[in-house]
Amino acid sequence: MSTAAIVIIIVNILLAKILSVGTTPIMVWWERRVAGFIQDRTGPNRCDIGGIRLGGLIQAIADMLKLVFKEDFTPSHIKEKFLYTIAPALVFICSFLTMAVIPFADNLVIDGESFMMQAIPTQLGIMWFLAFAGLSVFGIILGGYSSQNKYGLLGGIRASAQVISYEAAMGLSIISILLTYGSINLNDMVQAQGDTFFGIIPSWGIFMQPLAALIFIVTAFAETNRTPFDIAEGESEIVAGYHTEYSAMRFGLFQVGEYAAMSASSAIIVTLFLGGYHIPWMDTATIQSNINYVILAIVILLPIKAYLFAKWMNKNYDWLDANDKRHREKNILIRGFWLLAIVISAVLIMFLVTGLGENGVNIATAVIQIGTFVVKFLLMNLVFIWIRWTLLRFRYDQLQMLGWKVLIPLAILNIVITATFIVVTGS
Repeated sequence: MSTAAIVIIIVNILLAKILSVGTTPIMVWWERRVAGFIQDRTGPNRCDIGGIRLGGLIQAIADMLKLVFKEDFTPSHIKEKFLYTIAPALVFICSFLTMAVIPFADNLVIDGESFMMQAIPTQLGIMWFLAFAGLSVFGIILGGYSSQNKYGLLGGIRASAQVISYEAAMGLSIISILLTYGSINLNDMVQAQGDTFFGIIPSWGIFMQPLAALIFIVTAFAETNRTPFDIAEGESEIVAGYHTEYSAMRFGLFQVGEYAAMSASSAIIVTLFLGGYHIPWMDTATIQSNINYVILAIVILLPIKAYLFAKWMNKNYDWLDANDKRHREKNILIRGFWLLAIVISAVLIMFLVTGLGENGVNIATAVIQIGTFVVKFLLMNLVFIWIRWTLLRFRYDQLQMLGWKVLIPLAILNIVITATFIVVTGS
């Protein structure tokens, strides 16, 4: 195996790990801050390390450390201790593995050898996602059953009811996508979304299959067990449902598994319906043929973004006392962002002057596409958070009615329409 292959494998695994698990503290902080904004309150913002608060991010890190060092207590009444122990791990592992087949960029060609930019280079694509996403609910059911707690058992039963409500609709919505793109490989689907139709509209899944996108996004919310479909947890009704008897890091694994599932759902939605790693109207060949202009645009935009960030910081972090630790933090962050923008701009200018070469162009294209994917991924996560703090929880019977009487008929209708269009037009 070549050095390039080893490096690319490591980069892909790190990307999958960071986006699925590593972003959990950021997502927790982001969720609390967005919730505070929606509810017209501040949210966590005071916890600091040496005066550095990062807008409240340190609070999420402190909570994570608390779970790590907290006593892991197992109630004496629990008989199925093995099932009780593996349940949170099952949720976490399945949620984590769903990210393994997401393509972060187009196939990277180094010295004539092509590499898939995903953690596990398999052609299974969407089938892998469906398999592991569906398995994660067994961890919730096992956790509720093995807890020997009525609230935990109710949470597990609710999770079972939820699965039979949304899983069929999710699978049927994907059939329309498979008919449209003619492949189960996620990278093939993203490459197809690099084109346009009518010469203007990007061939993104949300435009090609708007009904399938709507059904899939709704069922993805149910897949992650988040509001408005958090009926398995339902803290206002059954305390905490399936994880009532869990503490310390076993409870933490359930929570990390939820955010990993949210991240995986965001990634698959971006991949299937939002163009994946593509910049609108710029496929891989277009970026490669215009790489100098793309790099020049980044060089111009970086100082502008640093200036706007500094202006925002000066407006929102203005303290009367120049020695206040928050004032010092503001100055450190502003200087840090300016330094980062200057260093990146200098490196990019050096590339423009010296040239990149064939391998350099391919690597630069992959980096740009990874950045594009991450931006879309974060925005989709923001939608998940926004919806959670906007809508009320469904009852499980309402979810079943929605799934079986609304989503499944719509998904079947969409399959019929898509298949008819393909047969009539031949494409």
